[in-house]
Amino acid sequence: MTRTAPWWRDAVIYQVYIRSFADGNGDGIGDIAGIRSRLPYLKSLGVDAIWINPWYESPQADHGYDVADFRAIDPRFGTVEEAEALIEEAHAAGIRVIPDIVPNHTSDQHAWFRAALAAGPGSPERERYVFRDGRGPGGAEPPNDWRSCFGGRAWTRVPDGQWYLHLFAPEQPDLNWDHPDVLAEFEDILRFWFRRGVDGFRIDVAHGLVKHPELPDLPAVPAPADRIPGEHLDHPHWDRDEVHEIYRAWRRVADEFPGDRAFVAEAWADTPERLAAYVRRDGLHTAFNFDFLMASWDAKELRAVIDHSLAMLGAVGAPATWVLSNHDVVRHPSRYGRKVVKKWVANETYRPEGPLDLALGTRRARAAALLMLALPGGAYVYQGEELGLPEVEDLPEAVLQDPTWERSGHTDRGRDGCRVPIPWSGDRPPYGFGPDDAAGEPWLPQPPLWRELSVAAQEGDEDSMLALYRRALRIRRDHPALGDGTMTWLDTPAGVLAFQREPGFLCLVNLSAEPYPLPGHEEVLLASGPLADGRLAPDQAVWLAL
Repeated sequence: MTRTAPWWRDAVIYQVYIRSFADGNGDGIGDIAGIRSRLPYLKSLGVDAIWINPWYESPQADHGYDVADFRAIDPRFGTVEEAEALIEEAHAAGIRVIPDIVPNHTSDQHAWFRAALAAGPGSPERERYVFRDGRGPGGAEPPNDWRSCFGGRAWTRVPDGQWYLHLFAPEQPDLNWDHPDVLAEFEDILRFWFRRGVDGFRIDVAHGLVKHPELPDLPAVPAPADRIPGEHLDHPHWDRDEVHEIYRAWRRVADEFPGDRAFVAEAWADTPERLAAYVRRDGLHTAFNFDFLMASWDAKELRAVIDHSLAMLGAVGAPATWVLSNHDVVRHPSRYGRKVVKKWVANETYRPEGPLDLALGTRRARAAALLMLALPGGAYVYQGEELGLPEVEDLPEAVLQDPTWERSGHTDRGRDGCRVPIPWSGDRPPYGFGPDDAAGEPWLPQPPLWRELSVAAQEGDEDSMLALYRRALRIRRDHPALGDGTMTWLDTPAGVLAFQREPGFLCLVNLSAEPYPLPGHEEVLLASGPLADGRLAPDQAVWLAL
């Protein structure tokens, strides 16, 4: 099928967490060589693009999200020349490339921050970051009560007595986006990579960057029971209106280059209306839909999220972008694999309750994949999702590397459980993650379960998760009803979702406890599980041709 709309309006984009995708040189850490070696797999899967987590030069205090040089590739991952070769080879395979960009902060090893420390209080170099004098006697207390997302306070004091802001780890000082040097630098970084052929950027912490000029203490947050539905809570460092002017300038930079270069925002907003502000016609192109990711396995809640997302984004002419998992959240087979799926709340630690029923979680994950890929707009697939990988919940404490683990005083295990290197083949670690003669063990240990979920183990198994994703992506690409466009809900009992897309497509998802009879149809295009006596079992989905 020939599509005329910009590619990013309905693309399926595969997230490559570079450390854990494929290890080309055998040191136990994924790299660009590993990605290049697996391009045939990505092509066979049927994705339109890959998003690559940060590959820039970095001390790796936060696994690449602490960038020391935005124009260099970290030696652990390769070189700029290898990145250029990857981009060229991916394009030859029909796959676009979207790297991460991290504008909220740099590494403390960045040349600018080292210069700021050396220059001292009041210097022009310090104005590029957020340095302030402390409060209390001798300035011994932080300038305000802001907290780090990784635990603890968001300020660190330097030897000359001033404090600097870091909303994440101390090794990640926040930039001052009111400074013209910062604005100019990032526009130049965008051009540097656009000239090398990248097709866009995923923007880390896109809702950050701008801080209230007076740096006030955090406001009191009302209890959930006291919140007014749809109410926006003004925050001193998240989702401030001034951030949109930055992105309007970035859009102008992208428009300098041919080929529909695109941005996707990692923007956490407290209402769909606030999220839609990021993707107005003169702003960014798309934004992750975290409301969909955070929704419980509940028909009423999912429908409400879908309706509100499509309405708000459609009002500004933007497509929806759906996602089930990523490198920062518990993998969805494990979220769905509890009898009661606890709703996950943004910026709060997800703590699974009760024992994991992986069979249940996998069954729901298969259905959720068909739901997501049938909705209007685009979708993101997190590496290993197509293999049905669950969260690794029993990593030994000694191997945990996420800074959240240390910053929380060993109370929050962090995000390592969704970042374990994925399995390709074999019966034992490293499961084909690196070369057969690799000297280095994978940077996080892989569980025995991986042998059953590897690519090789699922190849040729028509009932596997991998086969389901390949068929779904093939149908999605070929069927004229799928991708960008509209949808119409059909009347169904509570616990069942059904919507039609034209021409001639119906998606049915059974989230109830009872089998549901299929409506009249011409053909079953794809089902997440076996259909018995023309009925859809609980926790299953089906695509029908009408």
